[in-house]
Amino acid sequence: MKKLLPALLLAFIALNSCAQSATQQAADDAAYIKTNYTKMEKQVTMRDGKKLFCSIYTPKDQSQKYPFIMTRTPYNAAPYGTDFRATLGQNMLLAREGFIFVYADVRGRWMSEGDYVNVRPFNPKKKSKNDTDESTDTYDTIDWLIKNVPNNNGKVGIEGISYPGFYSAAALPNAHPALKAVSPQAPVTDWFIGDDFHHNGAFFLMDAFSFLTGFGVPRPKPITPAEFKNGIKYTQKDNYKFYLEMGALPNFTSKYLGDSVTFWNDMMSHPNYDEFWKGMNIRPHLTNVKPAVLTVGGFFDAEDAFGAQAVYKAIEKQNPQSVKNMLVLGPWYHGGGNAQRATF
Repeated sequence: MKKLLPALLLAFIALNSCAQSATQQAADDAAYIKTNYTKMEKQVTMRDGKKLFCSIYTPKDQSQKYPFIMTRTPYNAAPYGTDFRATLGQNMLLAREGFIFVYADVRGRWMSEGDYVNVRPFNPKKKSKNDTDESTDTYDTIDWLIKNVPNNNGKVGIEGISYPGFYSAAALPNAHPALKAVSPQAPVTDWFIGDDFHHNGAFFLMDAFSFLTGFGVPRPKPITPAEFKNGIKYTQKDNYKFYLEMGALPNFTSKYLGDSVTFWNDMMSHPNYDEFWKGMNIRPHLTNVKPAVLTVGGFFDAEDAFGAQAVYKAIEKQNPQSVKNMLVLGPWYHGGGNAQRATF
């Protein structure tokens, strides 16, 4: 016991020191961004006239030209207004190296106009400017950035984890010539076969319900997350008890979701791998890939372990061997790899 107490004391001191160090590092990172970057917010017009929101951080040092790193997200490009992000890129090494960072709300989410569609299908048969998808929205955003943001070098990289990983992969079909590198990480890829709500077709009820009670409810107009008050409220202190007492699957619709969550109703209407789900699969469209691709995934990912390997295999199989296609896998949880490394 006499030997144990000093050991415990030393462990406590070490943990406390680490916590203080992490807090100080976070403060130093936030201060570095404010000192070295300028922030601007823009509404970028797409080919069909809809405007998508972008938060753009540019280095104050204008002695050289910089490449872009962009993340397109359905979650939010916060903070909005005059506040700054606490970090830029997937780690501060990128911010200290010097890039132009862009965070974009995808169509229909938060401050972007238009209607939101989950894992919006790629449209290979576009007939007019009104035929848009994530590929065209990415293309139009890049085109605007290259032409309107000062001191850029004409090169763009896109990265994203999980849902933003899908938007990264969706940038590859008919990519803008300025898009040089893409890193889909733990990407949502084929939502019925292996990602998130379905694993080999098996429906993950708790994951789908808890996620869609907030994410699945549409916002009435472009607003910030702080202004959104329409999430579906439910009380569950004991998950096991809550789901046991809910009973049959239709009860989730009748008691909570109703007609407010379109994607929930879509899932209920499409219990099998039909054309609805097949249309959302980005893999067949990962052809004629021009940018370098680094896909990252984790073996202990309970949500999107399927997507990373599926994206890599699709690109490898459907493109010439000259395409720079790389895969990083490791013993990580969802998004735990965080190992983007791309050359611009």
